[in-house]
Amino acid sequence: MGWGQVGQHRKHGEKGGRKVGRHKHLWSYVLRYEPNYFGKTGFKTPQSTRGLNKPNTINIGQLDQLAYKLAQEKQLTKKKGKAYIDLTAHGYQKLLATGKLTKPILVKVNSHSENAAKKIQKAGGQILSKNKTQEKTKKQPQETQKKTTETPKD
Repeated sequence: MGWGQVGQHRKHGEKGGRKVGRHKHLWSYVLRYEPNYFGKTGFKTPQSTRGLNKPNTINIGQLDQLAYKLAQEKQLTKKKGKAYIDLTAHGYQKLLATGKLTKPILVKVNSHSENAAKKIQKAGGQILSKNKTQEKTKKQPQETQKKTTETPKD
């Protein structure tokens, strides 16, 4: 090839468009001047699997606005003399407690927070959920029966 002296052929060559030697003797150059030379690193969760288990939530303040909007459009139904909103039909799975409720509302929802239930009851409304009892059931400890072995007395 005509490389008469040592070093005349170093740092040359072809490796798919990359410069030769970037992983060994030119490593400090890569770290300093071209930190992204080798491309992406790490793992990124695919977009299709993000947020699959998160329920669609609504706050009490947003619920109050929704009730007002439905009343303006005359789409609000009434049960027991109070406004009735089926949040599952509107695409919500959970009711949270941020905000204030100004009027009594009957709400049908899959799940809710304890504070949301308290705020709705304080305003004079009620939550109608699929699980009629959202209260936590406490398991009572089972009484352990002690087996006593009697030794014959002589």
